Formats: sequence, structure tokens, C-alpha cells
Amino acid sequence: MKRSKHPVSVTVIMSLSDPDAELITAELGRELSTAEEALFENLWSEHCAYRSSRPLLEAFDSKGAQVVVGPGDDAAVVALPTADAANTAPQDRDARAYSDTYLTVGIESHNHPSYVDPYEGAATGVGGIVRDTMSMGAYPIGLMDSLYFGEFDADHSRYLFDGVVEGIADYGNAIGVPTVAGSVSFHSGYEGNPLVNVACVGLTDADRMVTAAAQQPGNPLVLVGNATGRDGLGGASFASEDLSEDAAMEDRPAVQVGDPYTEKLLIECNEQLLEEGLAVSARDLGAAGLGGASSEMVAKSGLGAHVQLDRVPQRETEMNATEILLAESQERMCYEVAPEDVDQVRSLADQFDLDCAVIGEVTDGEYVCTFEDETVVEVPATLLADGAPVNDLPTEEPPTQPADLPAVDIDEAVQTVVGSPNTASKEWVYRQYDHEVGLRTATGPGADASVLAIRELSDPPDAGSDADSTSGVGLAVSAGAEPQWTTAAPSEGARAVAIENVTNLAVSGAVPLAAVNCLNGGNPETPEVYHAFSGIVSGLADACSNLDVPVVGGNVSLYNDSTAGPIPPTPTLAVVGTRRGYDATPTALTNHSDSKLLLIGEEAPTLGGSEYLARFDGADDFPAPPRAPRDRLDTLARIARREDTLAAHDVSHGGWWSLSRKWWRLTRELMSPFRTAELLSPRCLAAPSSKQLIRRLSEMPSTAWLLSTIWGHRTRAAVSDSLLATTASRPMPSKSLTGALSSVRPWINRPQWTSTWLSIRCPD
Repeated sequence: MKRSKHPVSVTVIMSLSDPDAELITAELGRELSTAEEALFENLWSEHCAYRSSRPLLEAFDSKGAQVVVGPGDDAAVVALPTADAANTAPQDRDARAYSDTYLTVGIESHNHPSYVDPYEGAATGVGGIVRDTMSMGAYPIGLMDSLYFGEFDADHSRYLFDGVVEGIADYGNAIGVPTVAGSVSFHSGYEGNPLVNVACVGLTDADRMVTAAAQQPGNPLVLVGNATGRDGLGGASFASEDLSEDAAMEDRPAVQVGDPYTEKLLIECNEQLLEEGLAVSARDLGAAGLGGASSEMVAKSGLGAHVQLDRVPQRETEMNATEILLAESQERMCYEVAPEDVDQVRSLADQFDLDCAVIGEVTDGEYVCTFEDETVVEVPATLLADGAPVNDLPTEEPPTQPADLPAVDIDEAVQTVVGSPNTASKEWVYRQYDHEVGLRTATGPGADASVLAIRELSDPPDAGSDADSTSGVGLAVSAGAEPQWTTAAPSEGARAVAIENVTNLAVSGAVPLAAVNCLNGGNPETPEVYHAFSGIVSGLADACSNLDVPVVGGNVSLYNDSTAGPIPPTPTLAVVGTRRGYDATPTALTNHSDSKLLLIGEEAPTLGGSEYLARFDGADDFPAPPRAPRDRLDTLARIARREDTLAAHDVSHGGWWSLSRKWWRLTRELMSPFRTAELLSPRCLAAPSSKQLIRRLSEMPSTAWLLSTIWGHRTRAAVSDSLLATTASRPMPSKSLTGALSSVRPWINRPQWTSTWLSIRCPD
């Protein structure tokens, strides 16, 4: 075959930087073809190569007996514990406590595309993370989306919000994967650059699991799914640049177009390929399209490939080699299969009405692409996938903002905070999602953590009976971040994000198993932005290590800048945990007038990061999260699992008043303090009248305590007086609850705004 003589040039996508071009040509000893330049520009972009974040990511601990596949693949894989070990904290389990049923968990961002086209950007973000799950040999069982927009009263923010939610709903509902958890935040820093972070969990087992690493030279590479078009060209490069003022028009070709019905067919075809053992390795065609998927597959094994671009099914005419190589058209998978299995793969693809073509083979040489009898790419795969140099960037700590505590009337403060879009019910969002499809959702959106039923690990039922909700393993999931916290203090705020998400699991009775993160930041070349980004990485890594939660994968999204400035540093964390059974403790306490409300925790001296200060333009130091919260959270999980526990709820955004409204399901009216006081049981709480309560609050030096953000080990639940008597008189088996309950008080005796709520049943 003859080599193409294309000179180095600006491609239809974006040009390679001069330093990178010089480094690559020196390594190869020749000039680059047009296709090679475009391929390197995409695979060496920040989005694919993590050039500014790679050195920082070493801070995360990704090891553990449960970890089967850690960072670096399309999704992580962890072993689920047996039902008997599901309540045991990971640090107390040994390898024998884990089953052969595996959970995959991954997370991705689709931030820039969701600004340019909110509907397609969000929809294809869902499709991409689902295919990442499929490429590990798993069937997707749940989605979590964490969304961040500008202030809700801005017309453009609401336009983006509506489009993103509709895109997620339409795509997720059509493919039959439930959206079970997530978060929504509004902050002025996202006005010109919203964030759409989507996580997915899936199920597989030791026999079905595959990875994205090619296995054997001579094996064919088979492309299955949609035909290739010109949509999504240069998406990886586009995601590695600041958004311009005209991005919504100029960058539209870089946004992919989704087809959820083809995705559903691909999910089922993939399932059949796995059942029949036809996939040797697999890779989703995501960033950098076919070029990214095929080169990274072989680079992971130190192998090469020969890809024949003419064989790629195309839905547009006269596509050139670069377009075929780098288009990010959706709903496509690349499989490595054994030569003798190609016909069976074709037959299955035809059965599901999907395009299928053998587009090349694995080799033990270089990564080679040919088009119309010319070689357009011939480079070492490892140079493409792993050769990008890292950036050594300066950091600069911004000046400290002095404390500025507003003097606000309590009634105005309460109504403003409770009425904030950040503390309001998100039912409008999640009611658009089908969160029950698949029949696994035991606790859906709206709770602190959602719980999915893993019936595959149920105890064998007795003769003539079926397994019930106390059998098997409940998978608890929580995802999100809080931009107010990480704006106030990047490192400490990120630490609080980790504690908050693990607390969400604890109040559902679950112990953490693993986590993935999506680290979002602005332009890393700005010293103050990179300092903040470094802070969220170190804070999150340290907190997860202290909580014994391995961070098994993730995603980095930088250059989230626009004419409005950089986004707040945003460390979205998705945490998964387990409990025996999936009948989780409810978050709403209804019809339990015979219960007591208890508080666990201690006061915090400052209000930084609270919704109260955000709404009234105040400032204060961020309260330092606890450094060793693991034992307390383990205890909370055990309390939440008790039959005495009537309800449990994490106290978080907006403080106690916001939580009270949610707990008593008063989501459809703006509460006043008087209304809340009337709902508390005088018999159990010995609560004063509403007027006495308000007077008592107004006499405090500051009324801000009941409005500040609460994170971490702070939760409320319901347990019986007999539990308190037991813990006061003698230790319980395993770890004693005495330490955790030593600071429990009836809430009315001493209000604390950084505490855990427990509601206990009164004796007859």
C-alpha cells in the first residue's frame, strides 16, 4: 500500500499546537498526515489525555478487596458482598465476603455539548455512559445525573435547565434504564457553562465481564450499531476549550445526535453477545470516535491494529478519512471477536437491525488506518493513547474574603432560604424520569439515597415461598456536589461533599462500597482556577481515604470557562453502598405522633457555604468537616437498619427548616416557622407553642443557625427509647452505639445547626 503524502495542515476540526506537533514529528522522524494530526489533536487534548490533572489524580486510593477493575477502563468493576456481609463495612470484610456478582460504576461529563444544544448534549451524555457500562460486559440498571445551572431567575438558565432535563428523560426513558438519583444546583458561576454529569451502574459477573483491552493479534475488529455521520466531529477538542460567546452557533457540529431506540437495540444485542461469549474485548465509540476507541483498545495491551476506514458503514456521502476516523456519531460499539465468531456476530446484529462490519484486525505492529488504498495513519498506538506530556501549571491562592454576616429578620430569612431553588423540592425534575423501569427501584428519587434491589444475591427461598425485601442485597446510590461549599473553601468543601454523600447512604442503612468522581473546573492555565481545582482533588481524595471508600474511576472536565468567567470548582461524587435487604428506612415521618426527635452532632462556629449567606450576600469561614467520621457513619447505618427506626433524614442544604419541610412532605407550599412548629408533636417533644418557639429563636445572638448548610455525619432517624436505654446501660454487640449517641439530645433543648437528626418512638 502507498502512503498518503498529506502535509501537516489545519484539519476540518482543529489544529495541533506547535509544541505538540514538534514533539510528535521528532518522535516519528517525519511530517504528519492530515488524519494523523487530527487524531493526535483529539487524543492529546485535555479531555482525553488529562494533561493538567493526571499528576493530581494519583492522590486517590483505588485499592480494596472489592475492586476488580480500577481506574483506566470505560467503567470500574467492583465485587458485591454476599447478603450476609452486606451490612459489614468494607474495612472489616475479607475477600471471602464478596460474591461473583459484579457491579460496574462509571461517570462522565457532557458539559460543553449541553450548553450548545441542551437536549442533545444531555441525551447523548446518557447514551455514552450507558455504553461505557455495556463495554465492561454489564447490563445497565440505574442512572444518576448531577446538574448545575446558572441562577434560576435567568431566562437562559431556565432554557438550559428545561432542555437538559427533557433530554435526560427522553433518552433514559426510551432505553429502559431508570434514572434513580442525582442532584440539581443553581449558582451564578454556571450561567455561561452548565455542567451535566451522568453516572451509571450495571450488573455483570466473573464469567461475562470483558474489558477494553485487546487480547490477541489476528482477531477481527467489528463495528456494531449506527452508521457513521459527520455529527460530533472534534468533540474531544471542543470539550478542551473555553466556550466562546457564539458557541451555541459555531460549535453545533461538535455536538452528537442521539437515537435512543437504536441504543436500546444495541443494549439488547450486546447482552446477547455476552451471553454467547462472542465479545473478547469491547469499547464504546465516545471521545475521538473510531480513532479513539480502536487505538486505545490496542494500546492497553501494547498491540497494534489495521483499520480499513472504507469498510465503516456511513450515512453521509463523500466522507473523508479524517471524518470517518473522528466523528462521534452515537450508538456504536467496537468489538474484538475471534475469527470463527464473526458470522454469528453479524447474524445477531442483523437480528437487532443494526449495522455490522469487520473494519480491521488486531496486530502486533503499529496502529495503521487505510482509506482508498492509501495509508493515512501509521503511528505507535501507545504514542497516541499515552504519549501526551503533562502540564506543569502554576497555582495561586486567592485572597481571603472577610466575614460579613447579614442582619436579616428571621421570617424573611426562613422564607427566602426555604423558597430557594437549591432547597426546593426537585420533584418537578425526577417525576419526568422513569425511575421504576426494570423493577429494581426500592427507594426512588427524592430520598437521601436511592436503593436498588439486587435479587441475584437473595437467600434461597423456603419451599413454597418467594424471597422478600429483607433478603438479597440493597444497592444504595448517592451523587452530587455543592458549589457553595467548594466556592467558599475548595479543599474543605470537597471533603464535606464526600461526607455528605456517604451520610446519604448511612441514613438508608447502607455502608459504602466504592466511589467514582467527575472533577469539573475552569481554565487550568489560570493560577487561581488551578489552585481551586487542586484543592477539590486533595480534599476529596483525603476524605474518601478517611472513609475507606476506594475511588475506582472517574472523569475530568476542565476549560469550563465562558465570557461569564470560570465555573465554581465542582467535584461531583457518586458513591455506591450496600445493605442486607432493600427495604430502606424512609425519609418521611408520617403518622407517628408517638415518636421523639433526637439530634446527633456538635455545633459549628461558622456559616461559610450556607444557602443563607448565598441568598443574602454574606460571607464567613467554611466550617471544617470532621477528620475521622467513619465510625460515626457506620453507627448511623446500624441505627437506620433497626426496626425501631421510623425515619431518617440527612440535614443538608438550607439547614433544619428546609429539611423539616421535606420530612413532613410540605413540598407544595412555602412554610413559615409557625406552620412547622404546629406539626411537631407536643407529647413527644414537649415543644413550646409556636410563639414561644419563635421568641426563643429570636433571642439567640444569631438566627442563622437554623438556615445554614449541614453536611456529613448529620442525619435524623427514628429509634425507640429501649435503644437509648440499652446503649446507656451496656454496650451492644460489635461496636457500641454509646459514643455516637453521647451527644443525642431532644432537639428543642439545644438547637444545633450541624447535627444529625434521630426520631425515636415513645413508650406506651
